[in-house]
Amino acid sequence: MDTETRPDTAPLSVALIVGSNRHGRFGPVVADWLLEHLRAHPGLDPEVVDVAAPELPTTMAPTAEARAALAEVTPKLAAADAFVVLTPEYNHSFPAGLKNLIDWHYHEWRAKPVALVSYGGLSGGLRATEHLRQVFAELHAVTVRDTVSFHNAGGSFDDGGRLKDPSAPDAAAKTMLDQLVWWGRALREAKERRPYAA
Repeated sequence: MDTETRPDTAPLSVALIVGSNRHGRFGPVVADWLLEHLRAHPGLDPEVVDVAAPELPTTMAPTAEARAALAEVTPKLAAADAFVVLTPEYNHSFPAGLKNLIDWHYHEWRAKPVALVSYGGLSGGLRATEHLRQVFAELHAVTVRDTVSFHNAGGSFDDGGRLKDPSAPDAAAKTMLDQLVWWGRALREAKERRPYAA
């Protein structure tokens, strides 16, 4: 195959966004499991973006504090070829801290793929992921079809943070990440040939 037509197989820079900043959150347990899969996937080079870290105000005012927080997080989002968003479900939707992080940015999301991983009680956070699909569509991002969700998340992991029965989640993660890599490479190649204008 001609090198000019060979698919771009360089690893994608992927930002794993931990979407909860609530006290006593369960998110880091799921994030650790997810990070293992991201690091093991040959097509991905992950970096963690935790909404609990930057002190982003909700006023959207460009204060010195806001600029300092954005200087910490915005370059990570801008450099990412793709995203994996980990969200709990609060009151049938996703957390305010995650929405705030999303709303502070625009161009950083455009024409990039987003994979969604959720956790919660009976619904496993699936209502939160469906709301996120609408938000990311407005930002010109592409959410991949398959997700990973943890129903009764607290009971799915042991005290050491290991899944009690990893077979189904592991398989779901592989399917989702394979889709993310396909979309990430396709969109990266498309943008190199033709800049995205919305």
